[in-house]
Amino acid sequence: SVRSKAINCLRMVGLESLALKRADSLSGGQSQRVAIARALMQDPELIIADEPAASLDPIAGQQVMSLFFKLCKEKKITLLFTSHNTDQALDYADRIIALKNGNISLNEKTDTLKSEDLISEYG
Repeated sequence: SVRSKAINCLRMVGLESLALKRADSLSGGQSQRVAIARALMQDPELIIADEPAASLDPIAGQQVMSLFFKLCKEKKITLLFTSHNTDQALDYADRIIALKNGNISLNEKTDTLKSEDLISEYG
């Protein structure tokens, strides 16, 4: 059933115990994890996430990103995410595509890039 699938998705993101809680009472990190669970409900092949950890403190942001990538890897889901955090992009992405003045200015695998290079070029 849809309900059991929803509970299972909440379990995957560590929020099964909060299933009956109002969304407006959740923390930022919990809300992000609910968003991940909501995306997983659709059994997607691709998830596009706009700054998935931007509004979170550094620890919660790292936890959310780690969880997101772990689940996407386990379920073989491609994740395309935007980030202004170069360290986060290098830590989690396989490839970085950077835009400058509306054009693609970089399209490389992360194993060839350094944070300092990205910061000096893109701020």
